[in-house]
Amino acid sequence: MKYVLNPNLSRKNKALKAFFLDFMYGIIKMVMTFMKPYVQLALMPLIGALIGWGTNVLAIKLIFRPLNPVKIPILGIELQGLIPRRRFDLSRSIGEALEYEIISPEEIIDRLTNAKARSEIIKYIRELIVKRVDEKLPAFIPSGFKDSIVNFIGDMIDRNGTEIFDEIKTTIVQKAKEQLDLKQLVEDKINSLDLEQLEELIIRLSKRELKQIEVLGGVIGFFIGIIQALISYFLL
Repeated sequence: MKYVLNPNLSRKNKALKAFFLDFMYGIIKMVMTFMKPYVQLALMPLIGALIGWGTNVLAIKLIFRPLNPVKIPILGIELQGLIPRRRFDLSRSIGEALEYEIISPEEIIDRLTNAKARSEIIKYIRELIVKRVDEKLPAFIPSGFKDSIVNFIGDMIDRNGTEIFDEIKTTIVQKAKEQLDLKQLVEDKINSLDLEQLEELIIRLSKRELKQIEVLGGVIGFFIGIIQALISYFLL
């Protein structure tokens, strides 16, 4: 048996579908028209957060980049990152702060020659001298007399070791003050790094703080966006 479609029924179905689609389109359009201001208000905090975060990310990048000066012909200005431009001033300031405010050659020597270290050093010197004297004394000297000499030297070091050590320490401190320039040492070390190594070093040391600055920019931008949305809602 062969079925034949009724042309009138097919046209009615098409008209019904068209009416339904037009009706749904009208509903969606009406909803969108009604919700458009609220959508815009809702997007303001998100856009503000994106702008705040992006601005801080860009600002952090501009601390290091560009590494080499870049001239902008139209504006007649030269762009270069803060660290590359001021690296020599930075290294000099770090060296001065390290030597004058953080640590000095005297403090380094004091740490290396505290009471515990002093006793260990004197003990080591005593053992070393006694051993060398025992080895260098001629073999024909009687062992008893040799032991007396060795013991006498050891006892002398025990009695005067602290005084001798303090004199040596004073001499070392004086030589260190004359010859050990921590400021110049740090400055030369920083200046010996190329710009990319210096950038990597600073980022590694302050990665957490830089990330907090980026996030803080997004948070501030988000709240500014909320304030803008509230102002727009009540005024407009």
